[in-house]
Amino acid sequence: MPDAAAVSCHEVLIIGAGISGIGAAIRLLGAGFRDFVVLEKADALGGTWRDNTYPGCACDVPAALYSYSFAQRSDWSRAFAGQAEILAYVQDVAARHGVLRFIRFRQAVARAQWREAERVWEVETGDRRYRARVLITCAGYLHEPIIPDIPGLSAFPGPVFHSSRWDHELELAGARVAVVGTGASAIQFVPQIQPKLRQLTIYQRTPQWVLPKLDHAIPPIERRLLSLPLALQAWRTALYGGFEALGVGFRRPALLRRLQRIGEAHLRRAVADPELRARLTPDYTLGCKRVLLSNDYYPAVASPNVELLATGLAEVRGRTLIGQDGGAREVDAVILGTGFHVTDPPIAARVFDDAGTSLAERWRDRIEAYRGTTIHGLPNAFMVLGPNLGIGHNSAFIVIEAQLDYIISALETMRARRLARVEVTAEAQARYNEVVQAALVHTVWNTGGCSSYYLDENGHNGVGFPWSTLKMRRLLRRFDAERYALTPADGDAPLGRG
Repeated sequence: MPDAAAVSCHEVLIIGAGISGIGAAIRLLGAGFRDFVVLEKADALGGTWRDNTYPGCACDVPAALYSYSFAQRSDWSRAFAGQAEILAYVQDVAARHGVLRFIRFRQAVARAQWREAERVWEVETGDRRYRARVLITCAGYLHEPIIPDIPGLSAFPGPVFHSSRWDHELELAGARVAVVGTGASAIQFVPQIQPKLRQLTIYQRTPQWVLPKLDHAIPPIERRLLSLPLALQAWRTALYGGFEALGVGFRRPALLRRLQRIGEAHLRRAVADPELRARLTPDYTLGCKRVLLSNDYYPAVASPNVELLATGLAEVRGRTLIGQDGGAREVDAVILGTGFHVTDPPIAARVFDDAGTSLAERWRDRIEAYRGTTIHGLPNAFMVLGPNLGIGHNSAFIVIEAQLDYIISALETMRARRLARVEVTAEAQARYNEVVQAALVHTVWNTGGCSSYYLDENGHNGVGFPWSTLKMRRLLRRFDAERYALTPADGDAPLGRG
């Protein structure tokens, strides 16, 4: 337990120093809030882009769009930026906007609990205790890996690691490697490691839709053009509009058939073997799972030293891997491309209401929030990238900045109206989620015929956002205080500019 004497008090506490947390800190400063702290579990900022360093790690959204609207860059090296360049960008933005002094590194949150009597959030990190009037969770969901519970895996005598915890010391040349999973990470690192290996065995439970990636090195003349603010903004707007048009198909799946034909042609061009092609062909509608982009995954899988097994991994016996089809393969190392905790984020098990009930317990039956940002029972708490804000077709920065508009509006309302406590009403949250679920019924996530993280075991979609990002921006443009229970500050000082 932290020493009671080591309590640090602030107006606002942010959990996480990834792109959401850095954005929140910058927006707080811009709104005149100075008394806040950012708690980061690692010894460096960057979140997803700090943790995922596997070979070939890159974004699947063009760099011109995958960036803060208030800190655009014109000198990206490629149309789709790689991990190192994105991380350097986030670090540079944090430094230039003066938020580094607010970050406390190596402060992993063990428990955050609302204290109703004091109207504060109490946060413990193991060696310290913090108190804050407002809590903003920016923990993200692409850095806490899923490690499958496979019998015998923990006793495997060779290296075993998740792609987000890449072992850069491992010598891959001439090795026999198994890759478990074929999601967004695997299709990036498989082509990078395949040429080095003696044998690569891929365990694929479900084939993915893979489209061509229109990536290229940006030539100097294009960079000079994009250095003109109007040209950069026009290009960014064009990209946004193109991806937003794709989003219409997510809401009207019949419109995705043309894209699906492009995916089928992409597969035919790269894979000549009809049996392998059949194993790589999805039997669900494009968009039901995350749409993947790659020009080199299919050629890598079609290489002579690669075996793609259309089965999951069932058991490990020593160095022998047993597939769910009973087949046995001996390997030297196992790499897990098994994804992340999206619908059960670990931070939910560490956030508690006044009675001691965790957010994970509240979400046991279904995951939901009001406008993806606030939750009844957790006053003065805001969640970035919360439930039902997954768009699947555009940049996460659009979602993050829309939510930050809402959060800053809420804090400014608390400051202007001298409020000590704001809590979304149960009725407002219930009504909002009824509308969301009704709108999701005909989307590709609900009707596409696949098993994905969008739907839980009861068929509830707690991830997808059923409308355009234009509507999302409208929903989150201002804090709708009329949907909240508001408590005056009484003798407490209101949120201020100090």
